[in-house]
Amino acid sequence: MSEKVRPSLLGELDLYLFNEGSHVRLADKLGAHPTADGCHFAVWAPNAERVSVIGDWNGWAAGADPLHPLASSGIWEGFVPAARPGAIYKYHLVGRSGVVIGDRADPLAFRSEVPPRTGSVVWNLEYAWGDDAWMRERASRNAGSAPISIYEVHLGSWARVPEEGGRFLTYRELAPRLADHVERCGFTHVELLPVMEHPFYGSWGYQTTGYFCPTARYGTPQDLMYLIDHLHQRGIGVLLDWVPSHFPSDPFALAAFDGTHLYEHADPRQGYHPDWGSLIFNYGRHEVRSFLISSALFWLDRYHADGLRVDAVASMLYLDYSRRDGEWIPNRYGGRENLEAIDFLRRLNSEVYGAHPDVQMVAEESTAWPMVSRPVYLGGLGFGMKWDMGWMHDTLEYFRHDPIHRRYHHDALTFRGLYMFTENFVLPLSHDEVVHGKGSLLGRMPGDDWQRLANLRLLYGWMFGQPGKKLLFMGGEFGQWREWDHDSSLDWHLLQHDRHAGVLRWVADLNRFYRSEPALHQLDFEPAGFSWIDANDAEQSVASFLRSARGRHVLCAFNFTPVPRHGYRLGVPRGGRWREALNGDATVYGGSGLGNLGGVDAEPRPWHGRPWSVGLTLPPLAATFLVSES
Repeated sequence: MSEKVRPSLLGELDLYLFNEGSHVRLADKLGAHPTADGCHFAVWAPNAERVSVIGDWNGWAAGADPLHPLASSGIWEGFVPAARPGAIYKYHLVGRSGVVIGDRADPLAFRSEVPPRTGSVVWNLEYAWGDDAWMRERASRNAGSAPISIYEVHLGSWARVPEEGGRFLTYRELAPRLADHVERCGFTHVELLPVMEHPFYGSWGYQTTGYFCPTARYGTPQDLMYLIDHLHQRGIGVLLDWVPSHFPSDPFALAAFDGTHLYEHADPRQGYHPDWGSLIFNYGRHEVRSFLISSALFWLDRYHADGLRVDAVASMLYLDYSRRDGEWIPNRYGGRENLEAIDFLRRLNSEVYGAHPDVQMVAEESTAWPMVSRPVYLGGLGFGMKWDMGWMHDTLEYFRHDPIHRRYHHDALTFRGLYMFTENFVLPLSHDEVVHGKGSLLGRMPGDDWQRLANLRLLYGWMFGQPGKKLLFMGGEFGQWREWDHDSSLDWHLLQHDRHAGVLRWVADLNRFYRSEPALHQLDFEPAGFSWIDANDAEQSVASFLRSARGRHVLCAFNFTPVPRHGYRLGVPRGGRWREALNGDATVYGGSGLGNLGGVDAEPRPWHGRPWSVGLTLPPLAATFLVSES
């Protein structure tokens, strides 16, 4: 049934670059590529003796549509006239001595069946994009000097359709609803937990099997394109979570793909991930590097993603990550650093920024590895930004304490000052902080209900005042009480209550203030944009600092106790009027209404080493922001 004589999609240069690890557009060559009269198939399986395409057009008959090897590249290729878009298929692999390896989904499939089915689907990616305006100005929206406030979303549990059995919303149904909500909240970007296909829904997408296809749970590839396109047309950027650190051991996918450890390391001390029971890519294998870098570029090229958040980078960097002595193999110098993974990450970021200088690559990296977000030519890993996991941990630990005890833990607030400009940081209050028994952010706050909500508003004020870009997981923006559950919708009904609507209003006002005030974002990554006023008032649990840019100043003051501070004096760099721009204790947010009656006038009274000072009322458990009007 196969047609033998057909022009190959793969030339000699393609094969050379692939085997060298330099081919970074494999989606154009491997996988299924339909034409007007059939479909090209190509798959990498160097240790197979025979490979054929089986599908619904040939009754899943092994050998009916055989592929042929291309030189010594390890790639098998063929043309099948009967295969058309929408056809379901897999590859049937036979090893040496006729041993059947099994049926495998296409590693470069553009679409898959809806899980739990695991077949690949022949598909084209034609789509008429309407986001030209966004793409033209994207560089300014994603710049380090831009306001970047990210709303992290798990599509399957953001909202559901209760009248239809709680089914998922589709990508197209989500588009206007999600855009409306993000606009209402004032976020600049959304970040989608992995939308790449994954067999186990409970993995939230972090156990990826389809590195080139979006999950079919919510629709077709074009439906996902529509979602991203719609968000772009509404002025909202889209980051995608991407997982090159490990992959699941499901037998239909990448694991032992051609009967050998093809994508993964053979030695479990290098190839098995003890935390997740998954497999680790062999970053030293040229073809694996090509596969992963091609995947990253694919989502940027074909889906117009504005950046990738790379998951679990720390687990890639260290050979002994989550391993005891004797369970890991040192590098060639005897160290614990994974030299092959380091080389891969540098190459990845170089290729991405070379092709798309207007996107952002963001590392989830939880250790003190140096220069994660510094250029490769300076010896860095080449990411644009890095999550500040230390800030997240210290801050949430601090807020856990009853305010009466916070004076003894003040250094948890200020420690970040020692390193805050060593990387280009994102401050994450992510999905990881509201799962596995940790409770919601609101539920972790101390005190009665009023104090818990006030503490939550204070937490958000502290985040938005700090240098660094912002990230908040869905549900946090209105103070969900319940821990996140991926099997149900967010508790949107809470917005019927004034106190939860007040939290949402506070987040929206913080976002709009952050976006409109250059002092709060232009120098997020530079020391010139930040200076302490008083970092040491542990006794009263107050912290204060200035954010500055281009001669503008914002005074940020935080009272971490329920005791109002009247006449609290802070040194400022100039005289004149200081307008109270935001007050987390305002009644519209659910607060008690204490404040500074719209602003204060600076006095020529030196304080904190500055020639002027202001006497403020610091409301209980609240953030206060004042802007110099002179």
